[in-house]
Amino acid sequence: MSADRSSAADRSLTAPSGAGDPATGRPGGPPGTAGHRTAGHTTDRSPTVPSPAERASAVRAYRPALRPGVLIGPALLRGPRTVHLVKHPVSGAAFEIGAKEHFVLGRLDGTRNLDDMVAEYAARFRRRLSEEQWTRLLGLLGTRGLLDGSPDPAPPPPPPARTGTLWRGSRRTVADAHATTGRLHRVLRPLLHTWVQLPLVAAALVMTGALLADPAALLDGSLDLLSRPLLLIPFGVFLWISVCLHELAHGVAARHYGGTVSEIGLRWRFPALMMYCTVDDYLFLPGLRAKLVVAAAGAHVNLVLLLPLALWWALLDPADPYRLALTGMLLVGVVQALSNLVPLPPLDGYRMLSHLLSAANLAPETRSYLVLRRGGRDAVAAYPPRARRLYTAYAVASAVSVLLAAAGTCAAVVLLVLR
Repeated sequence: MSADRSSAADRSLTAPSGAGDPATGRPGGPPGTAGHRTAGHTTDRSPTVPSPAERASAVRAYRPALRPGVLIGPALLRGPRTVHLVKHPVSGAAFEIGAKEHFVLGRLDGTRNLDDMVAEYAARFRRRLSEEQWTRLLGLLGTRGLLDGSPDPAPPPPPPARTGTLWRGSRRTVADAHATTGRLHRVLRPLLHTWVQLPLVAAALVMTGALLADPAALLDGSLDLLSRPLLLIPFGVFLWISVCLHELAHGVAARHYGGTVSEIGLRWRFPALMMYCTVDDYLFLPGLRAKLVVAAAGAHVNLVLLLPLALWWALLDPADPYRLALTGMLLVGVVQALSNLVPLPPLDGYRMLSHLLSAANLAPETRSYLVLRRGGRDAVAAYPPRARRLYTAYAVASAVSVLLAAAGTCAAVVLLVLR
């Protein structure tokens, strides 16, 4: 699954140049000032400039509301800070805000003015929300088009149908990916119930356990499969189709939980050709379960596709000459599925771990922390204890995972050669 576009939001809610009136976040001023027009009233060519007292009164009385459809994500650890992602419903632009800004945004429902917010803010943070902070925040929200009544920005242009070169690039192959995955979801919805999926998960676990119970047969099966090109070629085609269905599974699972699928296409890194499915609003799906299910859906489908082969393998006599080849097929298929659950980028397991830890950009932030940590404890003094423990633990776990993967690959190659 391609990364959610909002997950790459590195922009904070900072004031751009040329912003409108900070009291309203719109090009005009708040009600009661010269920049605000009322119905049926013709303004003079030389409008009266409001006094500071009138302007302050209008600011205090203003009751802003977020525009409908604005998405606000859960708290995420990003470096030394806790942030929330905010996404515009029309432009798709995503921004980062801090915990205090998130507190204020969650209360912009059109019923609270500055006096109301000051009391609630003080009760939560034991600090006073100043009028300057209030007007600055509203100005930033208005210029980003996040306040109700703000003009709609132009929707983002569609991505090009093809990018890159002959050796490396991508091509969009489905005109309306969201509608396509929606149709697939309607057809497959009866199969997405828990009472259907739990037995499939159990069957996949039993298959994996039974396969790994005989390591010697795994080596023999791999060698037997490599010696049968008439089986190896169609099995390679099966694996490629499995990868395609892996990507579509992410899209269907996202649709099941209300997500948006923006692209389906092909990506190539010569000589490899892979399918991709881009899920928008991935980080804004409701609840942890939805995010984990969407991330794990691809590997789950890979294992489910192996179940018919596993049933055939289980029913064959141990002396049957095709049983060894089936053992090799099942081993390759299971390794393909489970390798996606390794918690290293850009694999699905990395996304799952990030969701479980409520951390954004886990790998890049770990690298940044380690670079700073080389400068001593004072260099990472801004990091809270949880962040220091998390980034250190992930660095160690990543190194161990890479070493184990390299050692396992080398051992398998050596054993196959010696066998």
